[in-house]
Amino acid sequence: MQVTVEEIKKARATLDGVISRTGLSYSNILSEMSGNEVYLKMENLQRTGSFKVRGAYNKVANLSEQDKENGVIASSAGNHAQGVALAATTFGIKSTIVMPKHAPLSKVIATQGYGAKVVLHGDVYDDAYAEARRIQKEENATFVHPFDDPLVIAGQGTIALELLEDLPDVEAVVVPIGGGGLISGIAVALKEMKPSIKVIGVQTKNMPSMAQAMAQKQVVTVDGIPTIADGIAVKTPGALTFELCQHYVDEIVTVDEEEIARAILLLLERVKTVAEGAGAVSIAAVLSSFPAYKHRKIAALISGGNIDVNTVTRIINKGLVKSGRKVFFDTVISDKPGELWQLLKLIADANANVLAVTHSRESRDVALGSCRVELELETANEEQIAKIRKLMEERHYSVDMR
Repeated sequence: MQVTVEEIKKARATLDGVISRTGLSYSNILSEMSGNEVYLKMENLQRTGSFKVRGAYNKVANLSEQDKENGVIASSAGNHAQGVALAATTFGIKSTIVMPKHAPLSKVIATQGYGAKVVLHGDVYDDAYAEARRIQKEENATFVHPFDDPLVIAGQGTIALELLEDLPDVEAVVVPIGGGGLISGIAVALKEMKPSIKVIGVQTKNMPSMAQAMAQKQVVTVDGIPTIADGIAVKTPGALTFELCQHYVDEIVTVDEEEIARAILLLLERVKTVAEGAGAVSIAAVLSSFPAYKHRKIAALISGGNIDVNTVTRIINKGLVKSGRKVFFDTVISDKPGELWQLLKLIADANANVLAVTHSRESRDVALGSCRVELELETANEEQIAKIRKLMEERHYSVDMR
């Protein structure tokens, strides 16, 4: 089977009544920041919280009755897992999902909640893939590949059909890339139906496997490093997806961890939507990777919203520090009544809010008769931080800022 527009249209008919037709939302803030007209395709609001259910369901729906009886198995960092589990349970099929040991707990629990047996194995997706293939041979189950399968790719391509209907004059579409299934399906549909559209892929600099494959004109394996975009941390892209990307994708850019975290925080605070790391790389690219694109009509795909709450907390806290809205001060005061009150009054007079105070007499580097005070402050910006530091130094407080 080849991936064609006709196969993508068939997949759409298969998915009718199963998936949500996700919205396309114009973003004032992203348009202003990038100098383009930016629209967001909100697959983070899809069933299971990700686009993956499109391809997974299309694959499972097309299995023979014998294959359905044997059950299905898949490997996934989390989103494909939920799509396969939902599809299998819908058809009354047994499903086993192998996920990396460090997959977000929220994704593991959600996958189990859709009815799958979850096996945790390995540090990255490729380790989980190898284990899934081993189990498949033992159990004679059908392997549902997360990206290198024509039916899966066709399912993902249904996104492009919705895009073209909702924004027929779109000029560029920005898509996250892991193994390449998502961008392959989208690119086939877009380029066959409207060749003038630019299709741009985005990977994390920590795991740029498809970017390197395209540069070297062959499938390569990249031993990258961990990334908050765990959903696209794929060492080796697919053979079929590589072929389709070579033929249909115009450009692949990479973004770093800081840019991804900034995009997650911006989406949360200004766009009022939750995106996981893999889902936010397209936004990171729109903000940092397209200086030549101005006054273009761009659609950026937010591919998923299944982010661990603890990760969100870390990103928010780091973002607040980087933007000057939170600061940590260390100083030493005399161990006398009223000294701490005077320091806190100085902070209050500077209109900063005290979030936490740690007061310690036992620090090794603090002299007898003194104590160390650590302050966590909520501030407005870097200017207010500088003002507080100046006030402290004028009153002869030692100041260490972090």
